[in-house]
Amino acid sequence: MGSRIEADYLIETPADPARAAEAMAGEQSSGTFTAVPGETPELKARAAARVEALEVLETGVPPSLPGAMPSPQGCTRARVTLSWPLETIGPDLTTLAATVAGNLFELKQFSGLRLLDIRLPEAFARAYPGPRHGIAGTRRLAGVAEGPLIGTIVKPSVGFTPEQTAELVQTLAEAGIDFIKDDELQADGPACPFDARVRAVMAVINAHADRTGKRVMYAFNLSGELDDMRRRHDLVLDLGGTCVMASVNAVGLAGMIGLGRHSLLPIHAHRNGWGALTRAPLLGWSYPAWSKLWRLAGADHMHVNGLGNKFSEDDDSVIASAKSVLAPMFAAKPCVSMPVFSSGQTVRQPYETFRRLGTADLIYAAGGGIMAHPDGPAAGVQSLRQAWDGALQGRTAEDHARGNPALARALERAGA
Repeated sequence: MGSRIEADYLIETPADPARAAEAMAGEQSSGTFTAVPGETPELKARAAARVEALEVLETGVPPSLPGAMPSPQGCTRARVTLSWPLETIGPDLTTLAATVAGNLFELKQFSGLRLLDIRLPEAFARAYPGPRHGIAGTRRLAGVAEGPLIGTIVKPSVGFTPEQTAELVQTLAEAGIDFIKDDELQADGPACPFDARVRAVMAVINAHADRTGKRVMYAFNLSGELDDMRRRHDLVLDLGGTCVMASVNAVGLAGMIGLGRHSLLPIHAHRNGWGALTRAPLLGWSYPAWSKLWRLAGADHMHVNGLGNKFSEDDDSVIASAKSVLAPMFAAKPCVSMPVFSSGQTVRQPYETFRRLGTADLIYAAGGGIMAHPDGPAAGVQSLRQAWDGALQGRTAEDHARGNPALARALERAGA
């Protein structure tokens, strides 16, 4: 690829796919719908996007989206690769996003268009911080050398005061939890202000660490305007915290880049709002492409949903997403993030998660899977550890439950 940016797309078009691909390239580089003065062959050769590859996949399909040009013979689906010279964009993530995923979604030549993946020159690795801690740093700060980090989410999402949140953290810390995160709905609400929550929670975490030697990693949701996020990060750092969290779609690329450059703590990237970008199969982004922007911006942890989740995403997509954030982006700076499995996770999913992913370098976050254990939260945490111990040995939860009462009780409650 050298000094060119590449992007792969799935397109659906009522037009000739080659002409449609050329329209994409023109719209997202030097061209317009009609020739204008200055758009010389020399300019195009230097600055225009190129169609690098085109593979027709299917013909005669009905249009997936409204607004495209009419076509009595149906539409064609194809895979297209475009490329842009680095010097026309520069190693700039915001301009990159406008280039590879801008107006092209609106072009009437398309009844479907989805960004599948992007490949970037090493200049982007030099321009952005990437994950400062990643997997190794997260393990060191959490004190978990191997296996998954067993985690949970503060629920109820909203309504708890700082003191009630701290009480729950105390319970979870005593239960042996590795990781806790704020819910995305709780940042700096009037009932639970950020500063008061951090002070109350860190008093509990610090006391527990002094007593036991284990410092629970808590991801405080500092999402907000950039100056506020920086100040909130500094408070967490000053009080001995080891993680912060941002809702990346809400704070935006510029906000995340600014936080990534400032943060000395791991950044837990929450993807709420992601479904609007991806749920339509012929529109939006795939996770491997989308997550690369946030990894470069500084995301140390990235949510990937979970197997058997409560949402609409299938298991194949979840595993593909997790594998993508574990795949190095560059030779000199891998920009690998730690995948976060959540959403309806219990003792049932570890075996299949490990079998398909092939690693335990992940955060495994469960709410009811811990708090609703019939013998209490400590048994809930223990049951998840036992399920993962079995998975790492190639044993299902049902097989491993023999001799592991906490796991057996969790399965019994789940009706296994």
